[in-house]
Amino acid sequence: MIYDLIIIGAGPAGITASVYAARKRMKFLVITKDIGGQAARSGDIENYTGYQFITGADLTAKFEEHMKKYGVETKEPEEVTGLSAIGGSALGGKKTNNGISVKTNKNTYEAKTVIIASGKKSRELGVPGEAEFKNRGLTYCATCDGPLFAGKDVVVIGGGNSALDAALQLIKIAGRIYIINITPLLTGDKIMQDKAEKSDKVTILNNTRILAILGDKIVNAVKIKEGGKEKTLAAQGVFVEIGLVPNSDFAEGVGKNDKGEIEVDRYNATNISGVFACGDVTDVPQKQIIIAAGEGSKAAISAFRFLAQQK
Repeated sequence: MIYDLIIIGAGPAGITASVYAARKRMKFLVITKDIGGQAARSGDIENYTGYQFITGADLTAKFEEHMKKYGVETKEPEEVTGLSAIGGSALGGKKTNNGISVKTNKNTYEAKTVIIASGKKSRELGVPGEAEFKNRGLTYCATCDGPLFAGKDVVVIGGGNSALDAALQLIKIAGRIYIINITPLLTGDKIMQDKAEKSDKVTILNNTRILAILGDKIVNAVKIKEGGKEKTLAAQGVFVEIGLVPNSDFAEGVGKNDKGEIEVDRYNATNISGVFACGDVTDVPQKQIIIAAGEGSKAAISAFRFLAQQK
């Protein structure tokens, strides 16, 4: 079977694209590792229009409910590992002729158009002990793993919105929270900074670098450099929140910038005919849930128009 469209990813961008594709009566498939993407891992959301307050989990449930209303065909969990033109040639040129082949860890599918909405994944620290203690006290998701650290002293690494969101979630759960920030000042939204600074459970260490994660079988401390002085800080949990990198390695031949983000025009088209992209995986500078959703709708409309023009 050759689908009209394959959507890669089911975060806010991919789910919105699927709703628009369903309303256009397109024959399409969604392939995703999970439902919700980074939105599902967010804590409290106060800037999504229509909801003065909603959790990431609840907003994801609303997205998924909307998608399921249309009976969207979904392959999940399944991971895309490569794209090529039907017939086997790489996506190195503008033309894809008969369509695009989408290879996953389980199967191969074919479509006339593709929307890449694969989002981003957590950036790693790259320090000693990180790999050793991953899932043994070190995690990249406060929403997922925060409840495991009830009453414990924890470290949140980062100074942006992701780190502050994690710290604010952990205030309700953990004992003491240390925010380790490499820059002179926090960079997250002021309203989030204010909430963190007002909590007597939070200690903010600016101009501080993580040197290593320490422990025996599980994490029990971190080695830091505060200013010019090295010290050891006792902690039973480490939450890495230093930003995200795009899930774009599988998209060989698709144009990307130096960050690995897929380059798109105002119609969400890439350099490859029939391949579109939307959401955090693209070079659209603002990484917000509401923007990803809007970009998803644009990408689906563009894919529909592309097919109409081909006919």
